[in-house]
Amino acid sequence: MKSFAAMLAALLVLLGINSTFVVREGETALLLQFGRIVRAGYDPGLQWKLPFVQQVLRFDKRILGLDTKPERYLTSEKKSVLVDFYVKWKIDDVALFYGASGGDEGQATLRLTPIVKDALRFEFNARPLHELIADGRVDITTHVRDKADAAARSSLGIRIVDVRIKGINFPEEGTVLASVYDRMRAERKQVANDLRARGTEAGETIKADADRQRQVLLAEATKEAQSIRGQGDAKAAEVYAQAYGKDPEFYAFTRSLEAYRESFRNGNGVLLLDPKSELFRYFDASK
Repeated sequence: MKSFAAMLAALLVLLGINSTFVVREGETALLLQFGRIVRAGYDPGLQWKLPFVQQVLRFDKRILGLDTKPERYLTSEKKSVLVDFYVKWKIDDVALFYGASGGDEGQATLRLTPIVKDALRFEFNARPLHELIADGRVDITTHVRDKADAAARSSLGIRIVDVRIKGINFPEEGTVLASVYDRMRAERKQVANDLRARGTEAGETIKADADRQRQVLLAEATKEAQSIRGQGDAKAAEVYAQAYGKDPEFYAFTRSLEAYRESFRNGNGVLLLDPKSELFRYFDASK
């Protein structure tokens, strides 16, 4: 009786162990029953299954890498280049991934490599060499990622996270390199000339506007100065008229003094006057 109870307890423990499984962080799982997929895409944690009947397959759902040897491609001018690249990918549909690769990451990378290479070949064949060297890499990697991702999702259950070109190497043909550098130099010179012309045009525009503003300011200042001078002259004439009206004799005297002062301002002046002249009459002793 005791042995039977012990066997029953052991059987229950064994059933309990085979009824649960743990999915760790960074993993996903696939549940099979007689080779048929029952459930896919488990979250991390403790999960349940039928003991002895259902089988669990675990897969890494973190980002994985694909790094291959440099591949030779032809540009739109039929020039040969060696492209070194890498790919970052992860499992997106675990059921489709298992069906396409049997759950083998090595098999999956073998099927993923030609998808990425075909997308790269299409982009390189459509572009000239100078564009690949200058600033075309970002566009290429974006297009390759989108095209390869669409193909890999539908056929392998894989999502392409990123594609990067590590280097573009050229054949050891001096003419090819020289033509590339000459083309790049000509393009940079054209851009520099265009910028220089735009700068000259902007400078002339600013200078012309500054000259126009200067002329306007001078004209307004001259106008204002003349107006102020006219007001001052009018005020002076008004003061003179008032002074003359109050005491004509004193006004004539002060005007004569001013005339004397102006005549002898430098200290070397000589003034010849008729003693009977109007200007000299204030020196007369009788006055």
